[in-house]
Amino acid sequence: MKITFVIGGARSGKSSFAMGEASRISGPKAYIATAEALDEEMKERIERHKRERGDEWNTFEEPLKITGLIPDLAGKYKVVLLDCLTLWLSNSMITNADVKNEIEELINTLRITHYASRLFIVSNEVGMGIVPENRLARLFRDLAGDLNQKVAAVADEVYLVTAGIPIRIKEQNIKN
Repeated sequence: MKITFVIGGARSGKSSFAMGEASRISGPKAYIATAEALDEEMKERIERHKRERGDEWNTFEEPLKITGLIPDLAGKYKVVLLDCLTLWLSNSMITNADVKNEIEELINTLRITHYASRLFIVSNEVGMGIVPENRLARLFRDLAGDLNQKVAAVADEVYLVTAGIPIRIKEQNIKN
Protein backbone atom coordinates (compact mmCIF):
# COMPACT_ATOMS: atom_id res chain seq x y z
CA MET A 1 0.00 0.00 0.00
CA LYS A 2 1.38 3.38 -0.96
CA ILE A 3 0.76 6.05 1.67
CA THR A 4 0.50 9.73 0.78
CA PHE A 5 0.45 12.05 3.78
CA VAL A 6 -0.95 15.56 3.23
CA ILE A 7 -0.40 18.12 5.96
CA GLY A 8 -1.15 21.82 6.25
CA GLY A 9 -2.83 24.47 8.35
CA ALA A 10 -6.55 25.04 8.69
CA ARG A 11 -8.15 26.02 5.36
CA SER A 12 -4.81 25.55 3.58
CA GLY A 13 -6.29 23.45 0.77
CA LYS A 14 -4.89 20.15 2.04
CA SER A 15 -8.17 18.21 1.86
CA SER A 16 -8.95 19.53 -1.62
CA PHE A 17 -5.48 18.57 -2.81
CA ALA A 18 -5.76 15.05 -1.33
CA MET A 19 -9.22 14.59 -2.83
CA GLY A 20 -8.02 15.77 -6.24
CA GLU A 21 -5.06 13.40 -6.23
CA ALA A 22 -7.10 10.46 -4.96
CA SER A 23 -9.90 11.09 -7.48
CA ARG A 24 -7.45 10.65 -10.37
CA ILE A 25 -7.02 6.98 -9.48
CA SER A 26 -9.52 4.65 -11.09
CA GLY A 27 -11.40 2.05 -9.13
CA PRO A 28 -13.56 1.91 -6.02
CA LYS A 29 -12.93 4.71 -3.52
CA ALA A 30 -13.49 4.94 0.25
CA TYR A 31 -13.50 8.08 2.37
CA ILE A 32 -12.95 7.79 6.13
CA ALA A 33 -14.44 10.83 7.86
CA THR A 34 -13.36 11.40 11.45
CA ALA A 35 -15.54 14.49 11.97
CA GLU A 36 -18.73 14.26 13.98
CA ALA A 37 -21.87 16.29 13.36
CA LEU A 38 -22.18 17.74 16.85
CA ASP A 39 -23.94 20.97 15.80
CA GLU A 40 -25.99 22.30 12.86
CA GLU A 41 -23.05 24.05 11.17
CA MET A 42 -21.00 20.84 11.22
CA LYS A 43 -23.96 18.80 9.94
CA GLU A 44 -24.28 21.17 6.99
CA ARG A 45 -20.53 21.06 6.36
CA ILE A 46 -20.48 17.26 6.37
CA GLU A 47 -23.46 17.04 3.99
CA ARG A 48 -21.84 19.57 1.62
CA HIS A 49 -18.62 17.53 1.56
CA LYS A 50 -20.57 14.34 0.83
CA ARG A 51 -22.29 16.03 -2.12
CA GLU A 52 -18.96 17.34 -3.40
CA ARG A 53 -17.42 13.83 -3.28
CA GLY A 54 -20.35 12.42 -5.24
CA ASP A 55 -21.39 8.84 -5.80
CA GLU A 56 -17.88 7.75 -6.74
CA TRP A 57 -16.91 7.70 -3.03
CA ASN A 58 -18.25 5.46 -0.27
CA THR A 59 -18.12 7.36 3.01
CA PHE A 60 -17.32 5.71 6.33
CA GLU A 61 -17.91 7.96 9.33
CA GLU A 62 -15.54 6.75 12.02
CA PRO A 63 -14.40 9.23 14.67
CA LEU A 64 -12.33 6.72 16.71
CA LYS A 65 -11.72 3.19 15.41
CA ILE A 66 -9.69 3.91 12.30
CA THR A 67 -6.99 1.29 12.97
CA GLY A 68 -9.46 -1.53 12.35
CA LEU A 69 -11.12 0.19 9.43
CA ILE A 70 -8.02 0.99 7.36
CA PRO A 71 -6.95 -2.63 6.67
CA ASP A 72 -10.54 -3.67 5.99
CA LEU A 73 -11.06 -0.90 3.43
CA ALA A 74 -7.60 -1.28 1.92
CA GLY A 75 -8.56 -4.83 0.99
CA LYS A 76 -11.76 -3.71 -0.77
CA TYR A 77 -11.01 -0.31 -2.31
CA LYS A 78 -8.40 0.92 -4.75
CA VAL A 79 -8.20 4.30 -2.96
CA VAL A 80 -8.79 5.15 0.71
CA LEU A 81 -8.74 8.75 1.93
CA LEU A 82 -8.62 9.43 5.68
CA ASP A 83 -9.60 12.99 6.65
CA CYS A 84 -8.43 14.00 9.20
CA LEU A 85 -5.93 12.71 11.75
CA THR A 86 -6.07 15.69 14.08
CA LEU A 87 -9.84 15.33 14.46
CA TRP A 88 -9.27 11.64 15.24
CA LEU A 89 -6.67 12.67 17.83
CA SER A 90 -9.03 15.20 19.38
CA ASN A 91 -11.85 12.63 19.46
CA SER A 92 -9.52 10.14 21.15
CA MET A 93 -8.43 12.68 23.75
CA ILE A 94 -12.04 13.58 24.59
CA THR A 95 -12.85 9.93 25.32
CA ASN A 96 -9.85 9.66 27.66
CA ALA A 97 -8.34 6.93 25.50
CA ASP A 98 -4.70 5.94 25.93
CA VAL A 99 -3.75 8.28 23.09
CA LYS A 100 -0.07 7.32 22.91
CA ASN A 101 -1.10 3.68 22.56
CA GLU A 102 -3.71 4.61 19.92
CA ILE A 103 -1.00 6.43 17.94
CA GLU A 104 1.32 3.41 18.13
CA GLU A 105 -1.50 1.10 16.99
CA LEU A 106 -2.17 3.38 14.01
CA ILE A 107 1.51 3.49 13.03
CA ASN A 108 1.77 -0.31 13.32
CA THR A 109 -1.36 -0.66 11.17
CA LEU A 110 0.17 1.61 8.53
CA ARG A 111 3.43 -0.37 8.59
CA ILE A 112 1.88 -3.81 8.22
CA THR A 113 -1.06 -3.20 5.87
CA HIS A 114 0.01 -4.43 2.43
CA TYR A 115 -2.67 -4.18 -0.22
CA ALA A 116 -2.90 -2.75 -3.71
CA SER A 117 -4.69 0.31 -2.30
CA ARG A 118 -3.46 3.87 -2.19
CA LEU A 119 -3.99 5.51 1.17
CA PHE A 120 -4.18 9.29 1.46
CA ILE A 121 -4.04 10.69 5.00
CA VAL A 122 -4.84 14.33 5.80
CA SER A 123 -3.73 16.09 8.98
CA ASN A 124 -3.36 19.58 10.38
CA GLU A 125 0.03 21.10 11.03
CA VAL A 126 -0.43 22.66 14.46
CA GLY A 127 3.18 23.34 15.39
CA MET A 128 3.75 26.52 13.38
CA GLY A 129 1.72 28.83 15.62
CA ILE A 130 2.13 30.28 19.04
CA VAL A 131 2.53 28.15 22.15
CA PRO A 132 -0.96 27.54 23.54
CA GLU A 133 -1.73 29.10 26.90
CA ASN A 134 -3.33 26.07 28.56
CA ARG A 135 -2.14 22.59 29.42
CA LEU A 136 -4.74 20.68 27.34
CA ALA A 137 -4.02 22.71 24.21
CA ARG A 138 -0.26 22.22 24.67
CA LEU A 139 -0.79 18.48 25.15
CA PHE A 140 -2.88 18.35 21.95
CA ARG A 141 -0.21 20.28 20.03
CA ASP A 142 2.53 17.98 21.32
CA LEU A 143 0.59 14.79 20.56
CA ALA A 144 -0.37 16.06 17.10
CA GLY A 145 3.26 16.90 16.36
CA ASP A 146 4.34 13.42 17.46
CA LEU A 147 1.54 11.78 15.45
CA ASN A 148 2.37 13.77 12.32
CA GLN A 149 6.08 12.95 12.56
CA LYS A 150 5.37 9.24 12.93
CA VAL A 151 2.93 9.15 10.02
CA ALA A 152 5.36 11.12 7.84
CA ALA A 153 8.09 8.60 8.69
CA VAL A 154 6.04 5.64 7.40
CA ALA A 155 4.51 7.50 4.44
CA ASP A 156 5.88 7.02 0.94
CA GLU A 157 5.29 10.64 0.07
CA VAL A 158 4.45 13.74 2.08
CA TYR A 159 2.99 17.03 0.88
CA LEU A 160 2.82 20.29 2.79
CA VAL A 161 -0.04 22.45 1.53
CA THR A 162 -0.08 26.16 2.22
CA ALA A 163 -2.26 28.81 0.56
CA GLY A 164 -3.58 26.08 -1.74
CA ILE A 165 -0.11 25.23 -3.04
CA PRO A 166 1.13 21.66 -2.47
CA ILE A 167 4.84 21.21 -1.90
CA ARG A 168 6.22 17.66 -1.96
CA ILE A 169 8.57 17.31 1.00
CA LYS A 170 9.15 13.54 0.86
CA GLU A 171 9.13 11.05 -1.97
CA GLN A 172 10.09 7.42 -2.21
CA ASN A 173 10.20 5.44 -5.41
CA ILE A 174 7.40 2.96 -4.77
CA LYS A 175 5.51 1.37 -7.64
CA ASN A 176 1.72 1.27 -7.39
